Amino acid sequence: MATINVNVDEKVKEQAKQTLEYLGTNFTNVINMLLRQIILTESIPFEVKVPKLNAETRKAIEDAEKGIGLSKAYTDVEEMFKDLNKEDWEFNKNLVCRNM
Repeated sequence: MATINVNVDEKVKEQAKQTLEYLGTNFTNVINMLLRQIILTESIPFEVKVPKLNAETRKAIEDAEKGIGLSKAYTDVEEMFKDLNKEDWEFNKNLVCRNM
């Protein structure tokens, strides 16, 4: 037997561990299955691709990275609730006006 050491994100490892336990297996079994499939198919046995993002999604990501269009940050809970109540009032006022 040989040993393979792999560095992975702790959250990813824990989530995968829980899923594998639910399925009644473990990392060793899954890694062995993966390696055997690599040998059998002479390839990576699943599709590896970069997801295609439409222009709107790319723009939203770029804007978020630049801090454009993000929600207001609060350090005061009272200020946050005051703004939320104001937004509720504006929303409800607009609904009433549209229905008249």
